[in-house]
Amino acid sequence: MALADPECGISNGADSASPFSVIIELNVGGQVYVTRHTTLIAVPDSLLWNMFSKKTPAELARDSKGRFFLDRDGFLFRYILDYLRDLNLVLPDYFPEKSRLQREAEFFQLRDLSKLLSPKMSKDNSITDEICQSDSEEPSASATPVVGPETSRTLSVASSAHSPSLESRKSGYITVGYRGSYTMGRDIQTDAKFRRVARITVCGKTSLAKEVFGDTLNESRDPDRPPERYTSRYYLKYNFLEQAFDKLSEFGFQMVACSSTGTCAYSSSDPNEDKVWTSYTEYVFCRE
Repeated sequence: MALADPECGISNGADSASPFSVIIELNVGGQVYVTRHTTLIAVPDSLLWNMFSKKTPAELARDSKGRFFLDRDGFLFRYILDYLRDLNLVLPDYFPEKSRLQREAEFFQLRDLSKLLSPKMSKDNSITDEICQSDSEEPSASATPVVGPETSRTLSVASSAHSPSLESRKSGYITVGYRGSYTMGRDIQTDAKFRRVARITVCGKTSLAKEVFGDTLNESRDPDRPPERYTSRYYLKYNFLEQAFDKLSEFGFQMVACSSTGTCAYSSSDPNEDKVWTSYTEYVFCRE
């Protein structure tokens, strides 16, 4: 006869000795995951194994809806969970978050997974990628292949660091846009109360956007987009246009066009009151 978990409200028919239910709901950094209890304890002596086999539900942190809470990267936890299901790691062809995923593996005390994610050094001191294909997107057509056992799927240290001299060969466009607003006083007033820009958006080819803005690019809405696809869903984690312009200039981009639109409204029904201006501006940058 299945037992009922009084805290989770889900029957526990698999292991009557366990205080946890068969199905576990997790809140990892704001991302909700639903998995089996046996999946979480698949690797002995790991952090999740200790949490869900050595402790009771009352000892673990929960969110406002009763889900077990982990203050970790919610996006990367999907790969942790995939690994726990069959102890096998499969990553997308283009996955720039490998070092961060290794850090998560170390936190969850998954030693074998951490070893898989650690960069391997070959005899010629180059980094060999054993998990997924090389992050290099456009190999040079003039490069001469070298026959050797360790040259297959190998990245040189300089290439993995995204050398500007190499990347500058890729031409393309990046569009930076922002929406801002400010309150302009009546004609007799000379001051204006500016409001901070809410968000700076980035549109263009995924590989170029990641090359220029790196970790400051919030890509949570397009996590697995291939490098040669275009996106209009990225935005920056800061609100200073000058900072974005400096990064674009550093990587060889120049502004080639700019456009802006604006609307005006009164802050109240009285036309003598302050006017509120709202504008949307786009800057187009190009690297030949």
